[in-house]
Amino acid sequence: MDLQLTGKTAVVLGGTRGIGRAIAETLAAEGANVAVCARNADQVAETVAALKATGASVDIMDGAALKAWIASAGDELGGIDMLVSNAGAMAQGGDPASWEQNFRLDVLGMVNAFDAAKPYLLKAAETHGDASFVIIASVSAAETDNASSYGPIKAALIHYAKGLARQYAGRHIRTNVVSPGTVYFKGGVWNMVETNMPEMFKGAMERNPMGRMATPDDIAKAAVFLSSPLSSFTTGINMLVDGAISRRVNF
Repeated sequence: MDLQLTGKTAVVLGGTRGIGRAIAETLAAEGANVAVCARNADQVAETVAALKATGASVDIMDGAALKAWIASAGDELGGIDMLVSNAGAMAQGGDPASWEQNFRLDVLGMVNAFDAAKPYLLKAAETHGDASFVIIASVSAAETDNASSYGPIKAALIHYAKGLARQYAGRHIRTNVVSPGTVYFKGGVWNMVETNMPEMFKGAMERNPMGRMATPDDIAKAAVFLSSPLSSFTTGINMLVDGAISRRVNF
């Protein structure tokens, strides 16, 4: 399927490994021009070389630096048609430090990214009739076993996305969320659990009705489709890509 992304421009936060890297690769494979940022300079350099993308090492918790990089990327790319906020702190605790880390990276990173990209997205929407913002959250927004900062922070992303979707629908900037279930890749959280806590990993696998965890590519394909003009009437949704691990019914 042609997603009509040839020549489009995309900015991906946290685009050097796991889900973010798969999103950047999928966008590039579909013909989009991509800019990525992440904290690890070596991973950024490797990703840029592999994808022939634009990239920078940016601390997403530094709002001024993030905004400056997005503006620079937008100017270098000649605009921004698609913005993807994938970066996450992944702090699992309920202590104040975990709350602060998740809030500063996940929530404020998303807010600052959209604010910086908004002029470019508005211009793209006015010129082409469509621009998009996709946020990667988690099924943990509505699933919990204990008190933790992680799930509530992801829920905040979904709530904010719905507000953006309604606010900018008339100006043709679409905002959608993709909420993964368990995602496995080498070097990722579940790979670490598999190595260090095999019984916990076994239990997690048993909870997956499909008998496996998602790959980053599973999540990326959903995110890129929502980013594309083929989804031009889809805005304000939270798409679960969780292999039915969650029990709730989405209305």
